[in-house]
Amino acid sequence: MSGSDPEVQDLRDELPEDLISAGYVGAYQFPDNSRRRIPGAIYVLLAVICLLLWVVARDSSPLVNAGMLWAAIALAVAGTIAITSGWRMRFDEREALVAAQQAVGFPVGHASAQQVWHGIRSRPTWRVLCYSAEEPPRQRGLVLVDAMDGHVVEKLVEMNPEQWTGQTADGTVGTDV
Repeated sequence: MSGSDPEVQDLRDELPEDLISAGYVGAYQFPDNSRRRIPGAIYVLLAVICLLLWVVARDSSPLVNAGMLWAAIALAVAGTIAITSGWRMRFDEREALVAAQQAVGFPVGHASAQQVWHGIRSRPTWRVLCYSAEEPPRQRGLVLVDAMDGHVVEKLVEMNPEQWTGQTADGTVGTDV
């Protein structure tokens, strides 16, 4: 088969219609961190069950020993951490991109947002990497935006140290800094 074959040229990469109609296509929706509360509640419930088993059957059953108490403690700690770190995000990635553009102080061209967590209670944060609008970009910035209240946690703005190599308008290969 050659590249000029009309049958090959008519092939297009498409998603099946059932995926499109089912809603699997479109903008990605980041899951909310408040979902962490569900497994946290399950851990606490299991901790209570383990503790009750240990209290009731520790002397009468060979299957219940100090390990059941340690399991109850571990499950209670894990459940408490999961429940208290189940923050509800109030700022989405689009709002984080706007906050980052305001924080860096230059017109933004390309940018991307990534959800990360910081602190012992895993507070949700948007990590936004943005480049200036020039071609090639002269500046770049890294901004951490709190997903709870939208304030800028940290920011770093610097000249773009990357070397951009490509063809210039006259066809020669050059390097722009």
